[in-house]
Amino acid sequence: MDGAIFLDPVAILLVFGGSLVAAAMRSTGRDLARAMAALKPLFAMRVDAEAQASRVAVNRIAERTARTGLATADRVPVVENFLARAAVRLSDLPDPQQFVAWGETELAARAERHAAVHSVWRAAADSAPAMGMIGTVIGLIRMFSAMDDPARIGPGMALALLTTLYGVILANCIAGPIAARLERLSRAELIWQRDALERLAAIAREENGGPLETRVARIEARLRVVA
Repeated sequence: MDGAIFLDPVAILLVFGGSLVAAAMRSTGRDLARAMAALKPLFAMRVDAEAQASRVAVNRIAERTARTGLATADRVPVVENFLARAAVRLSDLPDPQQFVAWGETELAARAERHAAVHSVWRAAADSAPAMGMIGTVIGLIRMFSAMDDPARIGPGMALALLTTLYGVILANCIAGPIAARLERLSRAELIWQRDALERLAAIAREENGGPLETRVARIEARLRVVA
């Protein structure tokens, strides 16, 4: 079978181009850029490994601050960007309530950005079948307008069928699965980030809760529990 029969520039433009335009109309330019950028970590991202690394990093921050105070939290080497910024905030905001407020604001903003990216791919998936139907109607019009010329019927029918095929593929095999995977990764990422913030807030509360020896004993006991 000749694979070229499944390639039609007009059908591709109608379905893929039309779905992209529809998604762009529902989003901002920044959302579109983030949606494209999200393709890079789509399969490379390892949430479980990040969660484990965050637990190790938080343990190191706990050990450091138990001995030298919260002001040195940002001196612990942390690779992950979010946790590194959290450590800086912890050193700048020794009041646990202030740190918790910052963390809630940060997580809410991240969740909103993630949702905007997901909506771009959801919009493309939702629009693809409609774009395919539009192409089908155009193909049928071309076909029926050429009934007096059998040689021109075939291209119209091919356009009608290919646009339907492209719409189904884009919605169910490309844009839809991408949106679903990004949503799952986002939920998993936000879970470990919230857990890390809660543990850092607990460190801040313990640091403000008594003599140095007592604070060290508390943190060492907690480290044994979470290790």
